[in-house]
Amino acid sequence: MKNLHHHRSQFPALSNKVYFNYGGQGPMPQGAMDAVTEAQAHIQNIGPFGNEAYSWISPQIQASREAIASILNVPSNTITLTGNVTVGCNIAMWGIDWQPGDHLLLSDCEHPGVIATAQEIARRFAVEVSTCPLMATLNDGNPISIIAENLRPQTRLVVLSHVLWNTGQVLPVDKIVEVCKSNNSLLLIDAAQSVGVLPLDLTALGVDFYAFTGHKWLCGPAGVGGLYVRPEARENLHPTFIGLNGVITNSEAQPTGWQPDGRRYEVSTLSTPLYIGLQAAITIHEQWGTAQERYEQIYKNSEYLWQKLSSLPNVKCLKNSPPESGLVSFQLTNQPSFKLVQSLESQNILTRTIAHPNCIRVSIHYLTLQSEIDQLIAAISKQQ
Repeated sequence: MKNLHHHRSQFPALSNKVYFNYGGQGPMPQGAMDAVTEAQAHIQNIGPFGNEAYSWISPQIQASREAIASILNVPSNTITLTGNVTVGCNIAMWGIDWQPGDHLLLSDCEHPGVIATAQEIARRFAVEVSTCPLMATLNDGNPISIIAENLRPQTRLVVLSHVLWNTGQVLPVDKIVEVCKSNNSLLLIDAAQSVGVLPLDLTALGVDFYAFTGHKWLCGPAGVGGLYVRPEARENLHPTFIGLNGVITNSEAQPTGWQPDGRRYEVSTLSTPLYIGLQAAITIHEQWGTAQERYEQIYKNSEYLWQKLSSLPNVKCLKNSPPESGLVSFQLTNQPSFKLVQSLESQNILTRTIAHPNCIRVSIHYLTLQSEIDQLIAAISKQQ
């Protein structure tokens, strides 16, 4: 592992603020920003549309697809390139051949974008949507048994987050996969808070759909993400968005079928420079340490923050033990959350509020310094 202070110097946004919002959007390394600019300039130089441009762009996109696949431990042909997590979730949720009376199961800790999608599917196709209470299992209870109890014979799809975006709880997805398979239910994972945090092997995990983004914990550009579709699940998942990239055409440019891999869910005109930027960001993270080493540092930092917060009066951590992710959420007993967040931001310490449950969320990265955590604790202490 490289010296962290030297490594952090590649991230300009970290030089003038204390940043705890990686779960919202990560700061881009200079190398990724340069890669985006240089790629855009090169494309314009050779002409954005033409044989030379296509000959250069095509292998760049493939290299980005392979870089993404490598961090998920899956073949590159299982990856669909998208703009963000929500697009990936929409592809998986709308691509199912829904029938009246089918059932879609969510947890009570899902993102509003996913909830709204489920509600619209229910309205259009007479599908029943229900919610299982996972928030209550943060400290006590078994999320696996809760999910199992809420499955029905008609449950076509279960949608859960690997790391719950509000509480930071890490769900045992491997065990949940087994429960869903035994019920013949598909499983879609919202991976907004897990890719770039947890070491992942989706092939071994056996999940059907895994939607992720590059702009949070991977610190890539906004506007790049992806969806993993398990090959066995692909054959029954119809394309949601349809365009030239996803179809096979004949000599008369007429569509004759879908692409045989993850490209079938893509539309057209991907932003090549942004994907090159994400590829550069992934490379920079890997130069510091392996996925396991980065996760261990995140866990160590989260534990340190949790212990410090737990010792403060008028502060209650949502989790009664150190979190296993980069998200540490806590509540104040003496003032509204938004007042503290505003006060911290006025001191160049960036955190955020969460509406449900009402709390303050701090995102801890391997890039986070212990001295920054101490600075946050000192600032909170002054508010007591």
